[in-house]
Amino acid sequence: MTNRLAIYTELAKVRITVMVSITTVFGYVLFTGSLNSAVILPTLGIFLLACGASAFNHYQERETDALMERTKNRPLPAGKIEPSEVLFFASIMVVLSTAILYMSTGMTGMLLGILALFWYNLIYTPLKRFSSLAVIPGSLIGAIPPVVGWVAGGGYVFDPHILVIAFYFFFWQIPHFWLLSLIYNKQYEEAGMPTLNRYFDKTQLSRITFTWITATGFLALAVAMSDNLRHNFLLIFLILSAVWLIYKSLPIVKSDNKKEKYRVAFMRINYFTLFFIFILSIDKMVNLNSF
Repeated sequence: MTNRLAIYTELAKVRITVMVSITTVFGYVLFTGSLNSAVILPTLGIFLLACGASAFNHYQERETDALMERTKNRPLPAGKIEPSEVLFFASIMVVLSTAILYMSTGMTGMLLGILALFWYNLIYTPLKRFSSLAVIPGSLIGAIPPVVGWVAGGGYVFDPHILVIAFYFFFWQIPHFWLLSLIYNKQYEEAGMPTLNRYFDKTQLSRITFTWITATGFLALAVAMSDNLRHNFLLIFLILSAVWLIYKSLPIVKSDNKKEKYRVAFMRINYFTLFFIFILSIDKMVNLNSF
């Protein structure tokens, strides 16, 4: 039973789907200014939907996964589970999640969830096999969960406040994925996946990625200052964290072959986004001027 649970957890890519769930909670908090039990169902809906989409992705990429060192021990290429069982698990997750999203967010939230599923499994995943730039349209997927949270709280889906937040999550994912490409480019190439290394050498791609990381830091500040942050001292914290992100990412532009610098930069940009979420959430939930 424990082994089976571990397989399903890996199929669901739980570490990633938890992050997706956090951004859903974030969208809810931004609209309501509070954290209460009403956020549980929409967050659960997005979590289960992401689990289902991830399991479908395992099924879709089972052959290429078998060719890569990083992924060859995943449940399907390693023969730990049958493909039909993966499809059944993914389908159950999707059916449950869409029902939960409909009950907790209405038709709008459910349709946004279905759009994310469609975009991930039917647009982004196949496109990765043909284009090294698939990550750009693929990044739309990460922009949807905070909008679902916003809608669950009672917000309008096209409100400019949530659209700039969604744009941040779209933008942040691009350097996030390019750092992965810099770490695993050889494996992607061995699996027949197109990479940006066909067009840029590692030094050029490192500089491009650093530029995107820098732009991510500035974009977070722009989002915070566009009527999304009430407390100036929290903005100072965010400015300091952006400076930290940019300064600490400088080593990736150095001409050496150490992959560790890309791994560290990958973790830092993720930590920065979590801090961005934390700062804006605290700003909305707590009236710090009263202390």
